[in-house]
Amino acid sequence: MAARGQREKWLGRIGRSGVVAGRDLDIGDSEIVGAQDNSPNPVPEVIARLVPGTQLRDGIDRILRAGSGGLVVLGYDERVERLCDGGFELDVEFSPTRLRELSKMDGAVVLSTDGSRIVRANVHLVPDPGLPTVESGTRHKAAERTARQTGYPIVSVSSSTGLVTVYVNGERYPVQDSSAILSRANQAMATLQRYRFRLDELTRRLSGLEIEDFATLRDVLTVMHCLELMRRTAGGIERDVLELGVDGRQIALQLTEQVVDTDNLRRLLVRDYVVGEVVGEAQVDRALARLDALADNDLLELANLAPALGRPATLESLDTAVGPRGYRLLAQIPRVPFRKVEPLIDAFGTLRALLGAEQTELEAVEGMNAQLAGRIREGLARIGEHGYA
Repeated sequence: MAARGQREKWLGRIGRSGVVAGRDLDIGDSEIVGAQDNSPNPVPEVIARLVPGTQLRDGIDRILRAGSGGLVVLGYDERVERLCDGGFELDVEFSPTRLRELSKMDGAVVLSTDGSRIVRANVHLVPDPGLPTVESGTRHKAAERTARQTGYPIVSVSSSTGLVTVYVNGERYPVQDSSAILSRANQAMATLQRYRFRLDELTRRLSGLEIEDFATLRDVLTVMHCLELMRRTAGGIERDVLELGVDGRQIALQLTEQVVDTDNLRRLLVRDYVVGEVVGEAQVDRALARLDALADNDLLELANLAPALGRPATLESLDTAVGPRGYRLLAQIPRVPFRKVEPLIDAFGTLRALLGAEQTELEAVEGMNAQLAGRIREGLARIGEHGYA
């Protein structure tokens, strides 16, 4: 999958997990537990408006340096207008310096919905006092209630604590300093790199066991477990990258390098081992959805991953001998298109039967020829000898 496509997909599933490492990875529990973050997840579009490198973030940073505090309403319509008392209308182009100067007054600054203009300033917000709030300060109460009543995000900058808080979708989200986010992201990246190293070891071992027909369910689930830990750790790093804005470019490149092929590997592993006579995309999607639905604590026990493959979640089942269909190993062979792999699997059913086939039998499969059949046999032989094609 291309790096850009991978990044765009992650933006839709941003979340912090903090998974405790399983025993099979030989990685200390504290590495992941320390990275756990249970803060609410705001809308990604709101985060994107506040990351370093944006004009809005520049304006907020200027407010912090001035020590004046302020409220910024990120949207304007009739609902917001009804809650505005006093102040004055501006309707001028937005700029960070204007936001800083206008925030020196006690009232809120109201921006247009697209953020391009400052609509009003020095406004006293009067939301419904009956709306619930967990805040105690007058400014923060007004911000939370206004966000709930209008549906627009409200940014509150505290002059006393220097904290920036966004209220959005009924949630309270603190905007952290880039240095703190970068430190957390670097720690998580170091853990992800160790997972990547371990994943490569585990997949090479599994390949050898598959060639020798010695693989067990435990071997398969150990690889799947490592992939789950990587996926969830990567989701946390991606959120940090989003919050870092221009400061997160290097982390984003490292993240792409570490996980660029893991989604495909995950699908191939499921396709190889999920129970069923015919395995289509829908069945693979259902299996992956079951893995996605597992709670972090479920990953502490390897057997909890087995039901996603249609297998019992018992300790006894882990030592059951299993055989792959061959999708993952065939996908490793260079210049063998996937459209050529499926007819082979349909014809032979399992990797073991495929390994025992003569070249003439391979050539007899629809779409095959002598050159491609020879390439497949040579590739499988190299995997058996070296662990890779």
